[in-house]
Amino acid sequence: MPRSNDTRTATTTGRPARNGRRRTLRREAPSTVGLLADAGDFAAMRGYRSFTFDDHRDYLDHVDRLLRSLAAQGIHTTVTLFDPEEYADFCADCGLDPDTSGARTRFTAELAGGAGGLPYAGQPIDELVPLLVDAAVRQATWEYARSLLTEVGRCADCGEDIGTASIERATRALRHLVDRAGPGHHHLVCSVPAREEQLVAVLHADSGPGIRPRVDGRDGLDFVTVLAAGLALGGPGGLVLRSTTDSGRDRVHGWRLDRGRLVPLSAAAVFNAYCTDADTGDPVAPEPGVDYCPGYEVDEPGPHH
Repeated sequence: MPRSNDTRTATTTGRPARNGRRRTLRREAPSTVGLLADAGDFAAMRGYRSFTFDDHRDYLDHVDRLLRSLAAQGIHTTVTLFDPEEYADFCADCGLDPDTSGARTRFTAELAGGAGGLPYAGQPIDELVPLLVDAAVRQATWEYARSLLTEVGRCADCGEDIGTASIERATRALRHLVDRAGPGHHHLVCSVPAREEQLVAVLHADSGPGIRPRVDGRDGLDFVTVLAAGLALGGPGGLVLRSTTDSGRDRVHGWRLDRGRLVPLSAAAVFNAYCTDADTGDPVAPEPGVDYCPGYEVDEPGPHH
């Protein structure tokens, strides 16, 4: 009997320890949540009987509570957009029945390997959705710009890969842009018309005494790739840099993409670009506290044609 009691005691006291270790492992196992951010995508998923939600707002509220619950358990969670069309294609390619929770789980697991998701940081769902959409748009822009660089091919004269060379030139140009802008907070926008869509990239950078500008993160990669596409394609495009400084006035500089080179604009051209309505062509009053300045040299001529 004593031996039997000892065994029961050991079993009972060992169970909480095992459960605690499992909880620790669970916290170290990341989660991915596929979110139907768009009402149209939500409506498309309602065609599956196994998808039990019938109201988009109610669905978003449930996702919000799920994310908060996972965060409360210390579980790192990535949120990514769930695209019904991509889901249907995935199920067709893998031979899965799309009207099952298991198929949705497998598809969401595939999404975890992409780069368009966001780590959940406790945001309310109504703040998370636009951030997630913006991240997906930036990812799609990067992928399209990258595909354009791949399609350009090699230089007919020297055989060098033009896309790779353009990435290197764009990287140098970006560093020159920020280094020569001086101290302050810098907001850069690059826009390049392409065959299927307008490529737009935005970057923020700070510089000053003791501050090394950070342009090598994900936003820097997106910006460099779009600028490189503009250089490689050799078509039109533009770049604007707006600097906010301690002086209380903002400075705006501008460049245009012309035949594969980033060409500085004059102060008058920057003024006209900023003070003209893009849709109507009518003049717009200049902003108070803003100086419209010429661009400066940041790019060497490209060797490829």
